[in-house]
Amino acid sequence: MEELILHITKSLVEYPNEVSVTVAEESGNTLIINLTVAESDMGKVIGRQGRVAKAIRGILKAVGTKHNKEVFLNIG
Repeated sequence: MEELILHITKSLVEYPNEVSVTVAEESGNTLIINLTVAESDMGKVIGRQGRVAKAIRGILKAVGTKHNKEVFLNIG
């Protein structure tokens, strides 16, 4: 799942080398993922009215459902 987020995010941002993904907590069926990007790329990842972030979370929800996991994405 981390590789999926990296692939999607790196294609959106201007500084792909500054993208990092970490799994903060995995307990039971819950997975918390932290996505960090350059400050200047934050708007591109979030998108207008959060549309891009919502789309990424939707993809993660679909993948998580397939693996019986609830996935939360923190962007910062």
